[in-house]
Amino acid sequence: MALTIPQGGVGIGLRAPHFQDLLRDPINTDFLEIHSENYFNPHSEASAVLDRLAQQYAISCHGIGLSLGSVDPINPLHLKQLSNLIERVKPRLISEHLSWSSVGGEYFNDLLPMPYTEQALQLFGNKVDQVQQTLGRQILVENPSVYLTFKQPEMTEWQFLNRLVEQTQCGLLLDLNNIYVSSFNQGCDSHTYLAGINPQAVQEIHLAGFTVKSFDQGELLIDTHGSRVSEPVWQLYRQFIAQWPNVATLIEWDTDIPSLDVLLQEQGKAEQIRSQEVAA
Repeated sequence: MALTIPQGGVGIGLRAPHFQDLLRDPINTDFLEIHSENYFNPHSEASAVLDRLAQQYAISCHGIGLSLGSVDPINPLHLKQLSNLIERVKPRLISEHLSWSSVGGEYFNDLLPMPYTEQALQLFGNKVDQVQQTLGRQILVENPSVYLTFKQPEMTEWQFLNRLVEQTQCGLLLDLNNIYVSSFNQGCDSHTYLAGINPQAVQEIHLAGFTVKSFDQGELLIDTHGSRVSEPVWQLYRQFIAQWPNVATLIEWDTDIPSLDVLLQEQGKAEQIRSQEVAA
């Protein structure tokens, strides 16, 4: 029987350097989130670890390879492997990105930005419908980190996501670090973005760290997931969680991965902020 994520639960991302620690000593966390593609092979060592951990912790599957924004059709093998993984570990949440990463069957190691147009919305919505029908489950779509914008967008990113929810009945994974990074890089207000998103569609929040790159023209924030959550992102978290405290929260750390204790410290800070806002 699959374990559940409690309302307002806070979890951490499952990464290979922590496999043995988690197998040896259980930790106090509400769920573990995996990168789905790392566990497609059911006979791999990683999958063997996941199968054991899924008996102790609720699981969330976070995908990076469906390329839902591409004009290419969805890779049927990829979708089948995702379906098999979901059947095996029975995750509580399933998510993907508002992005594309393939053209003409060639895949890139990047989550590339979407043009926010009616045509792109229809394309992306059709892909989301296909995935949800195949899996028999709702999926969440995550807002990306953006470093450039298309000319003459027909809507804002949050309007695109809100329309996508209306069109497909999908949910949203709101990455607050991505909001801050994208807003800083584009000279926008991250609080305006947060105020514009449909909060009732948000089922999960991601919190992560970024890297600052300095150039002659100024600074650029890079969504590296390689450091502690920044104070501006914690402020966004306070703003959102004060009104919507029952959303699940995930501490995401993908590069320069620290000891498990550091992730649990960040988890503890998220739990403390949520408790303070609920009490207030």
